[in-house]
Amino acid sequence: MSTCVLDTGALIALERDDRAMWARVLVAASSKVDLVVPSTALAQAWRGGPTQARLARALAHCTVAPFDPLAREVGELCGRAKTTDVCDAHVALVASRSGDWLCTSDIGDMKALLAECRGRRRPVLVHC
Repeated sequence: MSTCVLDTGALIALERDDRAMWARVLVAASSKVDLVVPSTALAQAWRGGPTQARLARALAHCTVAPFDPLAREVGELCGRAKTTDVCDAHVALVASRSGDWLCTSDIGDMKALLAECRGRRRPVLVHC
């Protein structure tokens, strides 16, 4: 089974009804590809209310990866990559642990973070 990790940019694209991103989600869901959303990315994108009905519908196809078990590793990755963006570091760690693909709007940042995920897999980056 394959896994695709969605970052905040991917969630925002779904909320904005981006056809290409919706196609990825629907194909993944019908192909038994696991869709994973790091909880920090969800927190960045979620504001609640009826305006996020599309995003809520997309999340029904996803598993949310918790932050707590990775908090120290996320901090260490931020240190190695010389960044303070905890959300991006969390997304990179989740993707490096289980992702075959990473849908992101931040290709450059994710490449740099994934390069610092020592001994982990390198998911294919897909721009959204």
